[in-house]
Amino acid sequence: MVTDKEIAELIFPEVTETIDDLEKRFPVRKLKEGAEVTRFAPSPTGFLHTGSLFTSLICHKVAKDSGGIFYVRLEDTDTKREIQGSGEELLKQLELFNIIPNEGYLGSSQKGNYGPYIQSQRADIYKVVIKYLLENGKAYPCFCSQEELDEIRAKQEKAKIIPGYYGPFAKYRYLTNDERKEKILNGDPYVIRFKSSGNHVHKIKVSDLVHGNFEIAENDMDIVIFKSDGLPTYHFAHVVDDHFMRTTTVIRGEEWIASLPIHLELFKTLGWTAPKYAHLPVIMKIGENGNKRKLSKRLDNEAAVSYFLKDGYPSEALIMYLMTIANSNFEEWIFEHKFEHMEDFVFSFSKMSLEGALFDMGKLNFFSREILSKKTKEEIRDMALAYSKTYDEKLYNLIKSDENFFMEIMNIEREKENPRKDYEKFGNLYESISFFYKDLYDASIKENPLQFNERFSLENVKEVISKVKEELSINQDEQEWFSNMKAIGETLGFAPNGKLYKQNPDQYKGSVSDVAEMIRISLTTRRNSPNLYYVMKVLGKEECDRRFNLLLQK
Repeated sequence: MVTDKEIAELIFPEVTETIDDLEKRFPVRKLKEGAEVTRFAPSPTGFLHTGSLFTSLICHKVAKDSGGIFYVRLEDTDTKREIQGSGEELLKQLELFNIIPNEGYLGSSQKGNYGPYIQSQRADIYKVVIKYLLENGKAYPCFCSQEELDEIRAKQEKAKIIPGYYGPFAKYRYLTNDERKEKILNGDPYVIRFKSSGNHVHKIKVSDLVHGNFEIAENDMDIVIFKSDGLPTYHFAHVVDDHFMRTTTVIRGEEWIASLPIHLELFKTLGWTAPKYAHLPVIMKIGENGNKRKLSKRLDNEAAVSYFLKDGYPSEALIMYLMTIANSNFEEWIFEHKFEHMEDFVFSFSKMSLEGALFDMGKLNFFSREILSKKTKEEIRDMALAYSKTYDEKLYNLIKSDENFFMEIMNIEREKENPRKDYEKFGNLYESISFFYKDLYDASIKENPLQFNERFSLENVKEVISKVKEELSINQDEQEWFSNMKAIGETLGFAPNGKLYKQNPDQYKGSVSDVAEMIRISLTTRRNSPNLYYVMKVLGKEECDRRFNLLLQK
C-alpha cells in the first residue's frame, strides 16, 4: 500500500528541504515591541488602481508609525494576465506619492533578507510546504479535467447548492494512494489540492481590525494550491509568503473577507499563527442607475492613479483626500493643522468607516487648491516643470520661455497670510494662464472676439476702457487703485457699489463691478481671472495699453 510520504516523494523528489529549514532561513524579525510588518502585494496585470494606492498608503503608514517594516511583494503567479513592465511602473507611481518600501521588490532590484519578493521566484519554498502537506495527508493530487469540473458545477446549479469542489463533489479526494501513483506514473495531468477538514454549515469566529469580531462560514473547499504550470495559487502562496516574510498585519480590500476562512484554515493546518487582518472599505461611485458601485477599471477614469498624474494633481492632494476616507477624524485634524504635516496624524483602524466611501472629486479639488496655494513660486515652477515635461509640452515650453515671468504670474497674491486659490491642478494651467502671454492673447481674440455683458454696447465699453487707459495707474497700492477705478466709474455713471446700484437701478448704468469686468475681459478675454490689479501689474502698462488699444480701434 502506497503511503502519503511516497506520493509526496513521487511528486517532489528534488525537494530535500523541510519546513524547519525554512523557519531557520527566514527567522522571526528582531523588531521593537509593537512594530508592524505590512506589505503591498500587487499583481503585474495593469495600472495602479486608486484602491491599491489607498491600501498601500495605509500599509505604509501603519508600518512607519510603529517603527516597523513595509515591503512590496510582486504576486505574479497569474502568468496569463501579466503585463510586461507593469510591476516596475507600479513602483514608480508609488514613489511619486512618497510611498517607498523598506524592503522587497523594488522594480529592477530586490532588497531584504526575506526574499525573493517575486512569487514566481519562490517555487522552491512553496514546494517544501506542499510536500509537507502531501506527506501529512493534508493535500492530494487531483486529476479532474475541465469537462468534469463543468459537469460538477452543472449538477450543483441544478440542485441549487453551493458550487465548488468540496465534500462528495471532490471526486479525486477519495482515490487511494495506489490509484494516485498509477495515474502519476501514467502521465495523467494533475493539480494539487488542499484537503479541507471544514464544513460550511459551521461558523468560525474571526477578528478584524476594521470590522471587529464576527462569524463567517467555515471553509470546506478543496482549493487548488499548486497548478499544473508549477506555480502556486494566490490563496496558498500568500499564506506561505506572509508567514515566512513575517507579516504581522495583512491589510487589504474587504472583497477578500469571503476568502478569509480559506486562509485561516491553511494557517491552522500548517500550525502557524495567522497575522492580524484589516479589510478596508472599497472606494465607491454612483453608477448610471443611481446606485453605489465599486470604482471600475473599465468604466471610471478615477480608478487609475495615472489619471490624476496626467491631469496634474499634486500627489499630496490625492494622499490627503484618501486619508479622509481612511479616518473619519482626519479632515478636522488637517484643517486644524493648516493642511501641513499630515505625516504627524495618528492613524487608527477604529476610526475607519465600515461603508465604502464615495469618491468625491470636489473634495479632491479643494485639497489640491489648498496645497498649491501654500507652495512658493519656486516650488510651483519646479512642480509645473516636472509635470509638463512628461505630460504637457506646450506648458513646458511656455514656462521655459521665461521662468521669471511664469513665477511672477504664479506669485499673484501668493505671499500673504491667506493666499488666493486660483489653481487646483497643472492639467489646465496652460489654459488658465495663456492670456498673460502676448502671442497667445492675440491668437485668442482673433479666434474668439471679446464678449462683454449684453447690457452694454461696444461704445459703452470703449468709453470706460478709454478713460481707464488714460487715468487708472498701476503705480499705486491696490486700495488707491480700486478707489480710482470707482471714481472713474462714477464719472461715467456707474454706482460705486453693487448695493447702491440695486437700490437705484434707473439712476446708474451699472456698478463698479461692471467696470472691473470690462477691464478684465479686455485684458484677459475672460470673466474670471486672478486679482485684476495684480494681473495689470504683471502685464505692465505697455502691454495693458496695447490690449486696450486693440479694443478701442474696433
